Amino acid sequence: MKKLFVMWGQILILTAGLSAGANGRENGFVWSASSVWLEQKTIKDPAEYNAYISALNTTDPAARAAAMEAFANQYPNSVVKIDALEQAMAAYQQAGNAQKVEQTAGRILELDANNIRALAIATYIARTQASAGNAAKLKNVCADSQKGIQALPGWPRPEGLSDADFATLRNQIATIFYGAAGFCGLQSKDYAAASAHYTKAFQLDPSDIQNTYQLAIADLEVKPIDPMGFWYCGKSIAIAQAAKTESAAQSITAYCKAKYKNYHGSDDGWDQMLAATAAQGAPPASFASSIKKRPTPGETACQAVQENNPADLSFSDWEFILEQRDAAPCNIEAANKVWAAIQEKQKNGQVKMQILVKVISSSRNSINVAVTDENQQANQIDLQVAMEKPMAKLPVSGTMINVIGVLTKYQLQPFFFVMEKAEFTPAAPGQK
Repeated sequence: MKKLFVMWGQILILTAGLSAGANGRENGFVWSASSVWLEQKTIKDPAEYNAYISALNTTDPAARAAAMEAFANQYPNSVVKIDALEQAMAAYQQAGNAQKVEQTAGRILELDANNIRALAIATYIARTQASAGNAAKLKNVCADSQKGIQALPGWPRPEGLSDADFATLRNQIATIFYGAAGFCGLQSKDYAAASAHYTKAFQLDPSDIQNTYQLAIADLEVKPIDPMGFWYCGKSIAIAQAAKTESAAQSITAYCKAKYKNYHGSDDGWDQMLAATAAQGAPPASFASSIKKRPTPGETACQAVQENNPADLSFSDWEFILEQRDAAPCNIEAANKVWAAIQEKQKNGQVKMQILVKVISSSRNSINVAVTDENQQANQIDLQVAMEKPMAKLPVSGTMINVIGVLTKYQLQPFFFVMEKAEFTPAAPGQK
């Protein structure tokens, strides 16, 4: 909540403590009150003018806010009604009354739907509430952020505000709108839109941990993954550590490092990446290509056959390569080489192969078994054995046996070999 009031203060800072300048013509009852938010407006009724000036010069923020609201109620057609409500909104911010800030912003938007300051405050508050689990507020966030993005380019510089201060204020408000629009994209899983909006918000305010971390999430959840998200991971961790919010840093690290290991294949280079990112203001153009993606199973299978004689590979390697047969053209070629090597070992069916296996289930004419260590641990069948003769005594499930026969084919999804003309013998003690 402290950060929330700081943000409001940045937006409303030009409102709090303003004094009014006045010009009067007693006989003509023409009075003018200055406002730095809008161009100069004229109040013709001296009583109305005095009420406005009295409220504006009230020192206590809570009392000034109440006086401005009372003025708006007493003079509903006043030319400075919205000015008065903006002053009230700023005073409530000074007084630390979040609820009244929100209510007053809503009241202003009822009168002026494109009021930039009120729209920014309403958007920021709604995003905060939606982030805290108020799903009903998400619709407001999405509608108001888009309205703000569209209205902001046409927002004229308020009278009395320097070009430099106006640029600062526009950037602060734009950060709110783009961050909120990114949040909407993230919630709807439109990760490309989320990333585009968050990137604009980050460029405007690289110190905002919420937008920076959520930009990382958008990049890392999209398919295929955008490795640029790892840079924003590093930056958000650095921001959290600089702010001494270790719980946030640990939470971000847990998510990001898991994503990094899954993408890269290990955590090699993680610490170096964090150190470099912390010192950078923006991601280098070469960053994405510097994070090497681990090979896919299909790529690993092709590489195994390219670098080894298929006949020398283990049974587990054969199984892995054949499983990847349809992944890519090189996998078809790799699978064909492996299958040809298996058939060559069997002399095209003239020589039987002996394999140590774990029994999963059996009937008189067949045994379902697991060959690889992984499948044995999971009790997952990867070889169906058709016996040459019906078995008088079935092997016990869970025991290790040797099956001896000819591998004649294999099936994908789920993967298993088929062995025919088979027989079995019990495994010898200590046999591996």
